[in-house]
Amino acid sequence: MQGISVVIPNYNGVGLFPHTLPTVFEALAGLTLPWELIVVDDCSTDDSVTWLQAHYPQIILLRNAVNSGFSVTVNNGVRAAQYDLVLLLNSDVKLTPGYFAPQLRYFDDPQTFGVMGRIVGWDDDIVQDGAKYPYFHGVKIKTSGNYLPESEDERRGGLLSMYLSGANALVRRELYWKVGGLNELFSPFYVEDFELSLRAWRMGFLCWYEYDAVCRHRVSTTIRTGARKRFVEIVYNRNKMLLHALHLPRGARYVYFLQLLLETLARLLTGRWSFVQSLGQLLGRYGRVRQARAKFLQNGNSTRLLSVREAADRVLQFIKHKKIKKF
Repeated sequence: MQGISVVIPNYNGVGLFPHTLPTVFEALAGLTLPWELIVVDDCSTDDSVTWLQAHYPQIILLRNAVNSGFSVTVNNGVRAAQYDLVLLLNSDVKLTPGYFAPQLRYFDDPQTFGVMGRIVGWDDDIVQDGAKYPYFHGVKIKTSGNYLPESEDERRGGLLSMYLSGANALVRRELYWKVGGLNELFSPFYVEDFELSLRAWRMGFLCWYEYDAVCRHRVSTTIRTGARKRFVEIVYNRNKMLLHALHLPRGARYVYFLQLLLETLARLLTGRWSFVQSLGQLLGRYGRVRQARAKFLQNGNSTRLLSVREAADRVLQFIKHKKIKKF
């Protein structure tokens, strides 16, 4: 059914809702399409649920039975969505009034998987996220780089992006499930948005960045404890390992694991035990990695899957002759 479903995963976001939800409703009100707003609560320990019930009874409110992390929470929301386009939106993001209009044209192309908007600061216009460009270190793929053309006109022509940020990804619901949805191996957080987009690219679909669709993101000022920082580091490194284990072909995987072995030895010598824990968690999940890899190959058996390098090359060729600013 034509329309837009907004899916917001939430964990202890009650302090953000008074700032973000009015902007979401304002952006949706400007649409001629039908829409719905779904919040999936991941067992918050604050007053998120009661606050939403009291202030926004029109929101479709879902609750996870157990705390499950980003991928599971988003997948639960997309399963409940009824419209053909789904905006995956973080609870710490404000939309501008005309957010949706510039993005809808991309879906005239059946090959479009999704599009993300420009993410700027909560209180300023400094760009936090541009379109994503890939680069390689050995067999490792890196996607931490942002780019924008120097020309304002080229910025507004639509930019290919190696991945869609999970903070504000507008995706075609049918293709979201065709490529398999967010991989729940990556719970509780990190790298899952890139891995989803990589599957889309490898199946021949397109990920776009729309400069004129602007949203505002609040960067967390919370100081993490030492234990929390260590946990985040372990999960982040593990999920980068999972990404490569899932997508590299057999020969490149052998090279990658050799690189990991050498890195592990080097980090042991410098006392960085968290990397070893990340590797241990990867190995503990390796049976599920094989299953996920086989399922993806089965999903894509109607067409030749692109390799990681072939997928990345589509973006690199797109920007090859553009004067771009990287950041």
